[in-house]
Amino acid sequence: MLRMPVMVAAGGVNSAGRTSRRHAYRRMVWDHLSADDRAGTESALAQMMGTQDSSLIRHHTLVREIEADWFDHRAVPWHRRATIAAGQSDHCFEYSAGAMSDGTVIGGGAQTVEGKRVRLALQPESEVLLPSTRQFEVSSAGQLPTGFDPGALYPSRNHPRALQMTVFAMSDALADLGMDWPSLAANVPAEAISVYVSSAMGQLDDAGYGGMMRSRWQGRRVSSKQCPLGFAEMPGDFISAYILGAMSRTGPALGACATFLYNLRLGIDDIRAGRSRIAIVGAAEAPVNAELMDGYLAMGALATDKGLRQLDGQTDTEQPDNRRACRPFGDNCGFTMAESAQVVILMDDALAIELGAPILAGAPFVSVRADGAKKSISGPGAGNYVTMAEAVSTLRSMLGSQRLQAGGMVQAHGTGTPQNRVTESTLLSRVAQAFDIKDWPVAAIKSFVGHSLAAAAGDQLTATLGIWQHGIIPGIHTIDGLASDVETARLSFALSEPKAPITLWNGKSCGKVSSRKIAALLSPRTTEALLQQHHGSAAMTSWRARLDKVKAAQGAIETQRLKGEWSPAYHFDEGVLTDAEVSLTDTSITLGQQTIPLHGVIPEGWQIDG
Repeated sequence: MLRMPVMVAAGGVNSAGRTSRRHAYRRMVWDHLSADDRAGTESALAQMMGTQDSSLIRHHTLVREIEADWFDHRAVPWHRRATIAAGQSDHCFEYSAGAMSDGTVIGGGAQTVEGKRVRLALQPESEVLLPSTRQFEVSSAGQLPTGFDPGALYPSRNHPRALQMTVFAMSDALADLGMDWPSLAANVPAEAISVYVSSAMGQLDDAGYGGMMRSRWQGRRVSSKQCPLGFAEMPGDFISAYILGAMSRTGPALGACATFLYNLRLGIDDIRAGRSRIAIVGAAEAPVNAELMDGYLAMGALATDKGLRQLDGQTDTEQPDNRRACRPFGDNCGFTMAESAQVVILMDDALAIELGAPILAGAPFVSVRADGAKKSISGPGAGNYVTMAEAVSTLRSMLGSQRLQAGGMVQAHGTGTPQNRVTESTLLSRVAQAFDIKDWPVAAIKSFVGHSLAAAAGDQLTATLGIWQHGIIPGIHTIDGLASDVETARLSFALSEPKAPITLWNGKSCGKVSSRKIAALLSPRTTEALLQQHHGSAAMTSWRARLDKVKAAQGAIETQRLKGEWSPAYHFDEGVLTDAEVSLTDTSITLGQQTIPLHGVIPEGWQIDG
């Protein structure tokens, strides 16, 4: 066994649609698809969105104007502070008294009236909050396709939105794999499964931390579910408990927009070290809400309506071009918030061949570095130079200089901010020069789907799988040309949809406030060549025979989904073990039908003699 992590499935959902069968990617290159591929993706979106109208499907996917299902950007609720002036103190209010813990109203004289009603007279100089609305500064976001409600597909029981999306994403990944989980798990020891899936911000809508934090301010009570369901690691916990029923290795990472890559590194490390044979990695984020976006607005990070109007020479009363809100490497003014959940399944090479699993990519390496000394915690640093150079150097060692220079591409972080376009283009140009790479193709898919924070690199990775399948790099369609301060030496920015050779690798530049991460991937063709070199022709011939059966299962699942006869896997209160079903010795532990050995392996020399 090489212990090469092989990507065998990808599932999820973002503003372009569902990830499986590369449908979300296809929505990005819609006009360049064959008639059959376009029809298949349109059918997939129609089934999700509940409409057969082609125009509605196109206009209510990708980055667009924020729709009422998320929030009304023309009338965002807030409270205006005010002070009761002299002569206004005779205004009285009545309310129902609650428990003793409700306390008393500050600045008012209260008396009990009928029943449990309380009458309050505010005194002069009392501060009050007046319910108000305001025009939000941003009206653009990457929202899931209109009409698609992941929580309506299973008994969601008031789950936060990112957890609903996670249930769909994991189920979508299993559908993409074409194998049911019980059969898959039967081929793998219970202790050889890892799950690393998380959010960066946590669950910040009403059903999670967002509702918990603002409930009292809105005159409501906190529920018993909001706190536990709001944890940032909850997406992975949901997968292990309610979809797989697996006592998997866990402990996902959190790292702003590098979260997906942190989790990918954990999965890769587990497989390379032999700790796991299957690793499920990913991220889920649902940040399209006014409260969270307010924080990024205060940082000056988001593309505001005012900024977009200035770029396009519009008046203050005109609606900005929401479809072109994210403009990587062009004249731009900030990034565009988006929601997404992306999950990929990794196997070691031997298991993938044994089961006839699809080979979507090889995932040999993720580089992680801190930025070192910094002037600003949110500003760029030198860490990306190290990570990008390490990734390219690793791939050169695997592929050789000639193959490295002949093909490949970069999935740029490409946020759409003025600072990113300068720092990232400079980084890529200098690395290309150092490794003598010419005309390096650079893609920036946030121009289509926006910036989904924790899941951003997952959006990029799954789009790359589509590029390898179809040979088309999504063009940066929201800009007319590169900004004057973008470095172009040795780079070839994808400003249209060019046909591309099957790419050899893909790097991701994804920033965190104090660290940088880059993932290096091998194309399916390169991965298969590497496996054939190691396992031999006979093993790969057997793999292809088994793969044909898996492809038939994939086709059957896709047909079922397009008919609306598919729902996400979700198993609440199923297979729960009691104490009586646990058997324990000093060498193993048996949990129902699963036995986990207790082998206590430690490095040589760590034992105490005597």
